[in-house]
Amino acid sequence: MSKDRRFRFYTLFLALIATGVIWVVGSGEATPERVEMLAQTDAASPKDVAPEGSRLKRETLYKYTKLMNDISYRVQSNYMDTIDTKAMVYAGIRGMLDVLDPFSVLLERSSYDRLMESTQGKYEGLGMQIDLREDTVTVVAPIEGTPAERIGLRAGDRIVAIDGKSTDGMSTEDASKLMRGTAGTKVTLRIMRPGLREPLDYEVERALIELKSVPYYGMADTQKKIGYLRLNKFSESTDSELREAMAGLRAMGAQSLIFDLRSNGGGLLDQAVKTSGMFLDKDRLVVYTQGRDPESQRKYFSTDKPIWGDGPLVVLVDGGTASASEIVSGAIQDWDRGIIVGNTTFGKGLVQQIFQLPESDDVALKLTTARYYVPSGRSIQKPSRSTKHPKADEEDSVEVVAKEPNGKDIYYTNKGRKVYGGGGIVPDVKVDEPTWTPLEINLWRQGVFFNFAVHYTTVHGDAPMNLDVNDATVGEFREYLKQKKFEYKTETQIEVDNIRDAMKNDTERQAIYKTSLDQVASLIDKEKELEFTESEQFIRREIKRAILSKQFGQRGFYEGVVLTDDDYVRKAIEILTHKDQYARLLSTNPDRKG
Repeated sequence: MSKDRRFRFYTLFLALIATGVIWVVGSGEATPERVEMLAQTDAASPKDVAPEGSRLKRETLYKYTKLMNDISYRVQSNYMDTIDTKAMVYAGIRGMLDVLDPFSVLLERSSYDRLMESTQGKYEGLGMQIDLREDTVTVVAPIEGTPAERIGLRAGDRIVAIDGKSTDGMSTEDASKLMRGTAGTKVTLRIMRPGLREPLDYEVERALIELKSVPYYGMADTQKKIGYLRLNKFSESTDSELREAMAGLRAMGAQSLIFDLRSNGGGLLDQAVKTSGMFLDKDRLVVYTQGRDPESQRKYFSTDKPIWGDGPLVVLVDGGTASASEIVSGAIQDWDRGIIVGNTTFGKGLVQQIFQLPESDDVALKLTTARYYVPSGRSIQKPSRSTKHPKADEEDSVEVVAKEPNGKDIYYTNKGRKVYGGGGIVPDVKVDEPTWTPLEINLWRQGVFFNFAVHYTTVHGDAPMNLDVNDATVGEFREYLKQKKFEYKTETQIEVDNIRDAMKNDTERQAIYKTSLDQVASLIDKEKELEFTESEQFIRREIKRAILSKQFGQRGFYEGVVLTDDDYVRKAIEILTHKDQYARLLSTNPDRKG
């Protein structure tokens, strides 16, 4: 341990002694969402919090506690300036937590209140879930219908600055505090997106965020009796919202279901268990947690008769599917209840517990106490995301059944199908993730589609749900771009600018390359025209999405775009339509050994 880390570790004990804090467990167990997720459980006993160790360990703890007490006294008595005791104590606590995983943090009252409010319905801000990824504040998932989603933020975007303030070393609580604020005010975000070398700057207007669990349900294909249900979070109302939605789908004639968990960042653990139980037979294991103490294992089972226990089921997932939604998709996959379609999920599977500290009303401790495991024994958590300091990570305690030649851990479902470990839920059927061109990114980043939708409906009036984005509409969009002087840089343009910048103090090389660079630069307009042509399908779809969303809200987006022009939904409909394909995907692997 480095001197700095050792000092922070010692300082924590100073903080505990100085404030008289006793480790007492409050009534709460949290799912691993950094800002917005909490799962209530029964209160734990002190033994659950700090399992009794050996006499040597107790003596070591006592030794360092005395050391911290001595340091506290000497600092208070001899330091050259007056000490802010509270600031010193809180710094000590944060110092100790800094050697743990990213999810173990000191929650100040404002952060704790935000943690609670997400399960209750509303807040003012941008509307996205964030996490620390490789020590950088990262977007896990923008919430549908919010400023973050409308402006084009995506799962995996790294937030490197907020209103000009670098997020380097910043916690997600601090980042969230900067991004939240009164509805109508604005905040500027600087984003680094994987695959791009240049940062993207977004100016986003805050709004009142309504946290509804089920934004939409309806028929994906009436003739084929395929229903569609979108769940975007797990909150206190999820159970009742899902029951209402499923009853509605049954009334519409749905016999099979597409359950969309894409970009669902998680939520309440008890709601994840209840949701899983809507599809699984009673008394099925949904998830279990395992901490350091072998006796700390807790198992969660489905408790009631399922309300959608029969009929083909496809669950849609992607890289933004995290935590509670990974519990649900993992349980459905392990019990062979349905087909998982999409992309490998986020891999967020650490259990946090909220410790109320009776000596302080303005802080609480959120501490990681265990990992989540789905029924097959797979850990949801991706190892690289489990700690602030990778060297502090531990190997999973669950025995791996076997390994593939490529190194992937193999587990088996109830029927013997192969599934893979290593963190996250690996889908049964993969769908290629969309890749965006610089043109597409900048159209979203600059809010062009949203603004054009406002312009279009102002000029043309109400749009029908079966809106046809024809050549005339695309031409009008082109003209709108010219009027608004829309500009962006292609990859080639960025490279040319980089070369010119590298030679700005070298006149000889400038003379050598000037002609060639000028010739390349003269072709930029043609390159942009080519990019527009190549992106025209994307542009038509996003124009339609923006206009229908403005005209009909989320119903317009789902019925006009998702259910008609979404690759994931198309694949799900294909699987549910071909019964032989569905059965084959759920069939037992003949090569299972043991």
